[in-house]
Amino acid sequence: MSLRHGKIGCLLGPSGCGKSTILRAICGFEPIGAGSITLDDQQVSTPSYMLPPEKRRIGVVFQDYALFPHLTNAENVAFGLRGISKKVALEQAKEWLGRVGLHDVDHRYPHELSGGQQQRVALARAMAPEPELLLLDEPFSNLDVDLRERLATEVRDILKTNGTTALLVTHDQFEAFAIADDVGVMAEGRLVQWDSAYNLYHRPANRFVASFIGHGVFVPGKTQAGPSVEIELGRLPLPQSSYGLPGEEVDVLLRADDIAHDDDSPLLATVISKAFRGGDFLYTVELDSGQRLMAMVPSHHNHDIGEKIGIKLVADHVVAFAKPIPELS
Repeated sequence: MSLRHGKIGCLLGPSGCGKSTILRAICGFEPIGAGSITLDDQQVSTPSYMLPPEKRRIGVVFQDYALFPHLTNAENVAFGLRGISKKVALEQAKEWLGRVGLHDVDHRYPHELSGGQQQRVALARAMAPEPELLLLDEPFSNLDVDLRERLATEVRDILKTNGTTALLVTHDQFEAFAIADDVGVMAEGRLVQWDSAYNLYHRPANRFVASFIGHGVFVPGKTQAGPSVEIELGRLPLPQSSYGLPGEEVDVLLRADDIAHDDDSPLLATVISKAFRGGDFLYTVELDSGQRLMAMVPSHHNHDIGEKIGIKLVADHVVAFAKPIPELS
């Protein structure tokens, strides 16, 4: 993977997949056994060499913020500023607090601030020395969902305004999509796809990415001339490069936004479960064949569990994978 100057990247994946280990290796806290890590054309880590962390010009925002409780917010931000007088450091700290939207809190202490404000103090402290790269390790995990999503957008604006290059680690895909230019999906210690959020959603590299990103299910299909693929709900066009030979059995990914509610549709499905999401419901529905699908439906269509509703296929981006070969027993 590589990250260009001024861009925000994100490592996304389930717990234990290696996201934070990569961050520690980039920081210089963890040795590497192969490959290399390069920052501004300088190799900072190889299997035989590690540039000390304090010489890498890398800032870090930790999951628990790691603010000093006995220091004021300005003193926390000024802590990493070296080679200048305390007075100048505190003036710069106050300026950085202003840059992250915190005015007139310089003389207060971290415990006097909300969780979101403490996160911004930690961000200002990491950015004040103007590092070449800023690393953020699950920085919003201690916050409630609404604040997390709002702060992710605000942090992106702060980083972009200051031209900061940053790499974020999270297990929350909506957080990743809100803040990052490039997102890497990890699984079992491997980076399986490094791409834009759009491509991860619509052009997943493999089944894991397809299953991990968004809400959806795989349905069986068979390729036809065209090329196209025939599934229980109808026929869909395939990209020219995908499964051009007719008669091949494939699994087609249908996401919740590929299935629309339509009262006039002759195709009926039974509501199995539903989750209210404010502006819409996420329905799980079942066809007469037993095939289950997911559908995102505007919330004014409030149907009961067990009720039959009309659905139709509205997929634009078709994602299909060859059926996995059964393992020999």
